Amino acid sequence: MAGYPTYIVAIALAIHGVIHFLGIGVYFELLEVADLPYKTTLLGGAVDVGHVGIRVFAVLTAVAGAGFVVSAAALVAGWRYWRAALLAVTVLSLLLTALDWTVASAGVLANLAILAGLLVLPRL
Repeated sequence: MAGYPTYIVAIALAIHGVIHFLGIGVYFELLEVADLPYKTTLLGGAVDVGHVGIRVFAVLTAVAGAGFVVSAAALVAGWRYWRAALLAVTVLSLLLTALDWTVASAGVLANLAILAGLLVLPRL
């Protein structure tokens, strides 16, 4: 059975993952979020990817979100490859949040914290 620190980390990872799903809602024009306006540009407005491109971006963001939720479950379940899965999804998320830096800067910081935790903290 996993201890409290493991559950706390898993909950934080799952929350980070769920936040990724806001992109689907906003970029598919299903939700309006004040701090995450619909747009078709990335890299601070430098690259216009169009309506289809931003939806592809949103799907990739949701894939990263699902990866965080799965990694959290894998951590709690004690799956031996949870660290590798978390590393992969964090790198993907870092790339995506860097592309959308103007609205996802907190996500970049969260991803960097996760990467630092994977490197510095002892194995859970």
